[in-house]
Amino acid sequence: MRFVRLGFFAVVLVLTGAGLVRAEEVPKSRDQINLSFAPLVKSTAPAVVNVYAKRISRRQGVSPFGSDPFFRRFFGDDGFLGRRRERVQNSLGSGVIVEASGFVVTNHHVVKGGTDIRVVLSDKREFDAKLLVSDERTDLAVLKIDARGAELPFLRLGDSDALEVGDLVLAIGNPFGVGQTVTSGIISALARTQVGVSNYQFFIQTDAAINPGNSGGALVDVAGQLIGINTAIYSRSGGSVGIGFAIPSNMVRSVIFSARGDGKIVRPWPGVEVQDVTSDIAESLGFKRPVGALVTSVHPLSPLGKAGIERGDVLLSVNRRDIESAREFAYRFATLRVGKDAVIALRRRGKPVRAKVKLIAPPEIPARKLSRIRGNNPFGGLLVANLSPAVAEELGLASNTTGVVIMEAGNGPGRRIGFRKGDILLEINERRIKNVTALRDLLRQNNDWWDFAISRGGKIRRGSL
Repeated sequence: MRFVRLGFFAVVLVLTGAGLVRAEEVPKSRDQINLSFAPLVKSTAPAVVNVYAKRISRRQGVSPFGSDPFFRRFFGDDGFLGRRRERVQNSLGSGVIVEASGFVVTNHHVVKGGTDIRVVLSDKREFDAKLLVSDERTDLAVLKIDARGAELPFLRLGDSDALEVGDLVLAIGNPFGVGQTVTSGIISALARTQVGVSNYQFFIQTDAAINPGNSGGALVDVAGQLIGINTAIYSRSGGSVGIGFAIPSNMVRSVIFSARGDGKIVRPWPGVEVQDVTSDIAESLGFKRPVGALVTSVHPLSPLGKAGIERGDVLLSVNRRDIESAREFAYRFATLRVGKDAVIALRRRGKPVRAKVKLIAPPEIPARKLSRIRGNNPFGGLLVANLSPAVAEELGLASNTTGVVIMEAGNGPGRRIGFRKGDILLEINERRIKNVTALRDLLRQNNDWWDFAISRGGKIRRGSL
């Protein structure tokens, strides 16, 4: 006989000649009937706060002649756009106090552009908040409130790598602004990668109800530890359908570490490009199933390259954490700290190999040499820089990308033509653009025509002016 207790009732599996027979028992004591999450909620909910962010958006009014090509030709965009109008917007989200000193974690998209941020505790206390870190790539932000010596509740960070599918969790936040709400569920899946709300696609999925306003709220385990920051839902109606996503606490921990320093996010740089191991690749390599991340290129300055890792190697684990995909490798590496070492297990030509890697920040080689383009040319107003691993990391570009990149569109002709931040200038008038100096020399020429090629989102676009 195997006896398993499940929540409010007991299940008895009786072994008979016909196999296993399942029987159910009613609760036999008041303690079994009164099982509740109330003690857990009382200990965790006070650390979950409301976050209010005020931002001012500036929009230009449009002249009634704005659609007339005649006026566009003679006055340009600045001529037919009217006076700038300011509008105050307020956003509401949730946050979690993670240290008694007043550190609060929330989502980047909750406080993005905020000029006035306030944090309201469950006991109605209000505090002005200072933004320490706001990281678009992870969709995380860290605030600091000054409680002026008052005691603050907080949640300790758990180990998100220790979670298993089926674990019980609570989601705490402020959905739709109705007030603090607690929902319960289980871990539905781990390592979800097709969410699309951050660069590091590696999310905890839960069926605990998460709704708008829950962003930045807490996902806690039954031990009362913070194991995730709620960030997104899958929904066609805007409401919860039982598919919610949270950023793992181990990623949250790395962002908090940056907030304690100078507020600059510096992640370890692998210096390699990787791709998923498909079923065809797995078969060609003699793998039983597709697993790991296949190295497709190695930057000359890569710390992995210096540790002996080569193109064609399949990365299988980082510090004994298995790697199932290219995105999981990016996540695992990003949660490590610069200055430490990491041990990477891999397979090369059918043989297991281990490499000890020194974790470094992305180098700024060559120097970025920021430069504002001026003069009578279509690129006026653009702020450009030499591409380096550091600049590529900031912009979310491949580490082996080289050339000149647009850092800011500015307010000149370049912006009106449609150039964007992150565009890579490849050619102008059939001449390759290698660096900022070469670009400035080329633009000093007085040309009646301009042909150009740029790279945007991995695709090459060409135009003539």
